[in-house]
Amino acid sequence: MAQQLQNITVAAPGFFGLNTQDSPIGGNPSFASIADNCVIDQLGRIGARQGWEAVSTNGSSVLGSSRGIETVHEFIDNSGDKVVLSAGNAKVFKGTTTLTDITPSSYTPTANNWKTVSLNNHVYMFQRGHEPLLGTDESGSFVLETMSGHSHSTGTAPQGNEVLAAYGKLFVADVTGNKHTVYWSDTLNGHAWTGGTSGSLDVTLVWPTGFDEITALAAHNGFLIIFGKKSILVYSGASSPASMTLTDTIEGVGCIARDSVQHTGTDIIFLSDAGVRSFGRTIQEKSMPMRDISKNVRTDLMGLVVLQTNAIKSVYSSDNAFYLLTLPDSNTVYCFDMRTPLEDGSHRATTWSSMYPLSFAVLEDGEIYIGISSGIAEYKGFMDGAVKYELRYFSNAMDFGNTSNLKFLKKFNLTIIGGQNTPTTLNWGYDYTQSYTKQAFTFGSSNIGEYGVSEYNTTAEYTSSILINTPKVNTSGSGEVVTIGIEAEVNGAAFSIQKIDIHALLGRLI
Repeated sequence: MAQQLQNITVAAPGFFGLNTQDSPIGGNPSFASIADNCVIDQLGRIGARQGWEAVSTNGSSVLGSSRGIETVHEFIDNSGDKVVLSAGNAKVFKGTTTLTDITPSSYTPTANNWKTVSLNNHVYMFQRGHEPLLGTDESGSFVLETMSGHSHSTGTAPQGNEVLAAYGKLFVADVTGNKHTVYWSDTLNGHAWTGGTSGSLDVTLVWPTGFDEITALAAHNGFLIIFGKKSILVYSGASSPASMTLTDTIEGVGCIARDSVQHTGTDIIFLSDAGVRSFGRTIQEKSMPMRDISKNVRTDLMGLVVLQTNAIKSVYSSDNAFYLLTLPDSNTVYCFDMRTPLEDGSHRATTWSSMYPLSFAVLEDGEIYIGISSGIAEYKGFMDGAVKYELRYFSNAMDFGNTSNLKFLKKFNLTIIGGQNTPTTLNWGYDYTQSYTKQAFTFGSSNIGEYGVSEYNTTAEYTSSILINTPKVNTSGSGEVVTIGIEAEVNGAAFSIQKIDIHALLGRLI
């Protein structure tokens, strides 16, 4: 008797994101084995990330042979005027379209890894081994000068690698030769380092595991959080730091990258030596490194982290609900969807492999600026500059709930949202092979619209002209398990995978 054709629907394939941590044998089809140049869209679909569009036009002339823009920061003064500051090629620049060198005269930075913060109508730039810089437009035009060159500076500002603007003060740490002291400025005056309410705190003797060194600072709900490499100190009463109290210590978990720390509004995200962690969850669970945000990609992520010689950078975008962590020496970005954790506490992850950001900044209006080799770019559109990029999604090996019989694939029906004029290749293979059968096709420029309106009229992610494409692909071959892959050359149009309908016959017992 002929076998009945089986119809299997994989809805929102890969919507749990990338999982390279667990064995692909018997893997959950809700995870992806490859999810590159993707995001998880607001409906839980694997979709194309946006690309970048150049903002600056003179980057090549001012950056020379340097790596590019390694620091980006937006300063907004009390009158609402905005200035974008950036750093690269051992210089500090002002502006967006045109990068104007405003490095103070007779001041020569030797690095570009500035930590930049704003306080009380001033902007401050710190990095280890450099005199801090101070910017203001009190005179009617923006001026950047050394801290000591400012007419109202008092005392000597610490040359720390970390600075935090919180509770009306600047907190500075990670000073050359002294990585166990936090210094703070006078109230509402980031250039007053003597007298008033300025002061310091030596934490040498309070590390829970013995000696550690400060790597980063954060503020949350009235607490000052001091990150070491292997531990965390939590002080309450930080608005009056001279009398603040050690409230909690965390042993075995710390922060290994200053610029991995991001405040999400309700939590703090950071990179530890065991992956990307949530401060709130770490406080609740103390030393349980298995429950981390990056659990499903931890080994691959940390394998790249140890290769980094340049600064790891990050950004949190509330508009996009993602946390981006860039590993510039590996040309890899990890994107973590921060909306809702999975049951095990991890978050959906994807990778970006053809965008090479060196730094990030989220502007007041929500735009994401990216420091790249050629200057400043904005996260928008669906091309990298004027160049297309490749989206890759591959499923885990799927047995369709049947471990006993061979599967003979007959046809795939894909439902793709968007993809106008996007060259796309469908891949399928059997039994964990890396050799795939391929079928290439290109979506047309017209098809049915998605409800004829924008996507619930909530975002500009999809316009009223967005298409639903439903290609049908005849397939062949057989095996115990099946892997499906979709590769798309994203060249200006949105693209997301809604579902895959699989038509298969069950064959003989395995």
